[in-house]
Formats: sequence, structure tokens, C-alpha cells
Amino acid sequence: MKSFLQKKILIPAFALAFLFVGVSFKNDFFEIAKQIEIFTNLFKTVNQNYVDETNPGELMDNAIKNMLIELDPYTVFFNEQDVLKFKINTTGEYTGIGAMVTRKEGRVFIKEIYKGFPADKAGLKAGDEIVQIGDINLKEYKEDASQLLRGAKNTKVNLEIIRQNKKQAIAIVLDEVDIKAVPYFSLIDASTGYIVLSKFTETASKETKAALLDLKSKGATKIILDLRANPGGLLHEAVNICNLFVPKNEVIVTTKSKNVKHNNTYKTNYEPVDLEIPLTILVDGKSASASEIVAGALQDLDRAVIVGNRSFGKGLVQRPLNLSYGTQVKVTISRYFTPSGRCIQALDYARKDANGKAIKIKQDDFNEFKTKGGRSVYDGGGILPDVIIEETKLSAVTEDLIKNDAIFDFATQLYYNYQNTGLPNNLSEVDFNAFKQFLKHDKYNFATETSLALKKVLETAKKEKIESGISKEYALLQTAIEKSMNEEILTHKKEILNLLYDELIIRFQYRDGLYLNYTQNNTVINKAKSILNNETEYKTILKK
Repeated sequence: MKSFLQKKILIPAFALAFLFVGVSFKNDFFEIAKQIEIFTNLFKTVNQNYVDETNPGELMDNAIKNMLIELDPYTVFFNEQDVLKFKINTTGEYTGIGAMVTRKEGRVFIKEIYKGFPADKAGLKAGDEIVQIGDINLKEYKEDASQLLRGAKNTKVNLEIIRQNKKQAIAIVLDEVDIKAVPYFSLIDASTGYIVLSKFTETASKETKAALLDLKSKGATKIILDLRANPGGLLHEAVNICNLFVPKNEVIVTTKSKNVKHNNTYKTNYEPVDLEIPLTILVDGKSASASEIVAGALQDLDRAVIVGNRSFGKGLVQRPLNLSYGTQVKVTISRYFTPSGRCIQALDYARKDANGKAIKIKQDDFNEFKTKGGRSVYDGGGILPDVIIEETKLSAVTEDLIKNDAIFDFATQLYYNYQNTGLPNNLSEVDFNAFKQFLKHDKYNFATETSLALKKVLETAKKEKIESGISKEYALLQTAIEKSMNEEILTHKKEILNLLYDELIIRFQYRDGLYLNYTQNNTVINKAKSILNNETEYKTILKK
């Protein structure tokens, strides 16, 4: 009788639940269909009736991309060209010139040359401005110019560049380019191996494993894994990299979503390479996503000591989904959680401030979690290292010098100053004074919050036609800000010179030279090495 009554109650309850789901689905479907119909009619009407000729493809591309901006910066539409770039980012392989190309204020520059590839062989240099590719003048070209530098293997491409204010022609032959996920690894002393993992491509775990085994064969009994400035990539590769150091069937990350099909638990699938080797992982403010999965999981499992500065705080998972005509949409489908239960997302995109910017989660709202061994860790703002290196945090003025390319541009000038004598052992007071003059002469605008706020005041004053009444005060404030910025530059002289020297090393010795210099002089690496060399300190941090 009891069983019968339970069934009588449960069956209608389930039916009612399904009815609500069905109604909810119908309502959602109707609303979506309604909005699509409105948009389709609007799109057709505008294109048919607008006074000038329209470009339907460009209009739609802009409409979709601007719609998705409202969600988060990671949910994006990929047209056919974007799909190709996304594939290159996940595989690291393409046919092209082997250089990082960037656009600044409508002009196209070589940002970095990759050793041994076509751009390097043809003599291109970082800082070169590309003004023409084949018959196409880039001044008039509004599309992605880097696509013009890709094509079939052995294709000859003629470039016109400007270097040190002089035009010159360069012919370049396209070839296969394979950018390694692990660009560098070495023994940095008799027993400490150092591995740089720059991104999580399809071969990231394979390359990391090969580096680890090679270093162990050469005598490494301790490992430093450098994830600084690693923006992330493929989630399953992050799991596989953790698997090198933890047992099979260990939970590394879980993903949770409103859509239950995106809820997953990712465990290690293979036997590990080494469960015991002491391990430190380096992170900074540019370590994001998959980097944070690795650092967060190995921290939660008390398997590694994390060293550096707080990571970026991207706890959102994306997946590319195919659309028609070779396009895709990369959608944020879930949040990821480390083994202790932490979601380390730093920005809440569901809540925006008055300026439409996502609100940063306050430290007061962080929640405490426990590692496998009982240590306290927190969510809400990236991975906080076990050992924080405060002095390596970049100052606001230095961040600004990087953002507006002042460091990069002056490094280009320095390279040609030193071209005949070679890379100096360090930069001098003369170089620093030259940099200050360079900033003054080239009138670099500092986009600090204070200077932007002041600029906004002037713009508002102009609209209200009262700028003449405040022009004197505005000029005084502007002078005061410039003076303050100059003082900040002087205060952070060492930091700035270090970054300039890093750029100079890349010009002379590529990334290999930069990583070699790091192993000898970098504060964070030296601290990690010191921890690994002190067994008591290492075990104390991990409470073992």
C-alpha cells in the first residue's frame, strides 16, 4: 500500500516537472524564434533601403561580434579567417613566415622573429614596419594582414618594409612553421631541471613529458615548471600535464554549467612519470586558464610549491562549436573547479559596473578551501602562490610603458645602437637617460587612470563649451601628472631597464637567449631553486 501511494505521488510529480521543463523550453524557443525573425527582417530592410551600398557580410560580422561582447570576452564568433587562426593557436603549426605580426594605429609591424624560420632567413627584424605585401598596400588594407603572409609551402612573397626610416624590398619564401609548446628546457644546476611551457597546444603534454624524461636522464632530481605568461589553451592537455606528477584516476578539474551535458569531471588517465620528484611551478598575472588548472590542481593535491605572483583568474571554460559556411562560435560553456572545489574566476561578467565593465570579486567575498593535506587555499581571484615574490610585480607606470609599446620601440632603437658591438652585459645610465629623452621626444601618452580621467574632463568641457575657462588649470594638472610620471619612471628604473634588456636579448639571441638569461639571473627562478634545494623548507610549505 505504501509503495502504491509513493508511486501515485511520484508519477504526477515527475509529470509536473517535465511539464515545467517543456513549458520553459517552449517559452525560450518562442523568444529565440521571435528575436531571430525581428533581426532577419531588420537586416533585410536596412540592406535593401539604406541610402548607400552596404556590405552585408561586414555588417553581420560586426553585429554578431558586438552582441557577444555583452556576455564575456571569451565568447566570440569566428569567421572563416578566424577559424584558421584558432586552429593555428591550438596546433602551433601553419605555413607562413615564422614571425609575430602586430597592428598599431593602422600600421603593421614585426613584433618578434622566430629562430630559423623564413622571416629570420630573409633578414626581417623586430620593429620592421611592413607597408606592402605583393600588390597590396597595407595603408589601404583593413583586413588582418597576417593572413597575407600565409599560404602554400614554397610560395614567394615580396614585401616592402621600413627600417630606420628607410624603405627596402625583401623577398620571402613561405615554409612550414612549428611553434613549440615547450620552447626551452635545460639543467640549471647539477640536479635542477627547468622547463618552460608557453601554451597548451595539442602537443603540450607530449613535449613536457619528453623534456622531463630528458632532464631526468641527465641527472635532474628536482623540477621547475615555468607557466609565467602562459595564456592557457586545451583543457585536456592541462590534465595530461598534471598526470606526469600525480597518480592515475586522480581528479584534476571539474566543470559545472547550467547545461548538464557540460558538467564533467576530468581525471588522470595514465600512469605518472614521477610521483616523488620535488616540483615548483612559476606563475604570474599573465598565467591564465589551463595554466591555472595545472597550478591550482597541483597546489590542491600538495604536489607542488607555487612560486611567483597571483595568476590572472580565468575560471571559465570555452568550446568551439561549428556553424554554417565554415564559421564557428567559441562559447563559454562552464566554470572549472580545482580538486578542492575552488573556482578561481576573478571577474563576474553577470554583474557590470556603471561603465559596463565586469565587477572584480572582492577579497572579502573569497571562500576558504582545504588542500588534500589540510592547507588553506582560496577562490575568487586566480591562484595565489605559496611563495609570493612581491618585488617582481610590475608597477603601473611600467605596465603602461609596455601597453603603449614604449619599451618595444626603444628596444628597436637600442638594437641598432648595439648592432655592431653586440649584446652588452647590461644596460647603463646612458641608456636609461636616452630612454627618458626618447619618451619626451616621441611624446608617448601615458594611459593611467588619472590621465584618462583628466582627458575625459577636457572632452566634457569642450562639449559644454567651457574649456577656455579651465584651460590654465588643465595645463597645470597635466604638467603635474607628467612630473609625477617622470618621478615614477625614475623610481622603477631597475624594473624598466630589466624589461628593455629582455627585449634586447630577444633581438640578438631569440627566446633561447632570454630563457638562458632567466636561468642565471631571474629572481623567481632563483627563489624556486632555493626552495627545491632546501628539503626542510619545501616540506614545511607543503606541510609534509
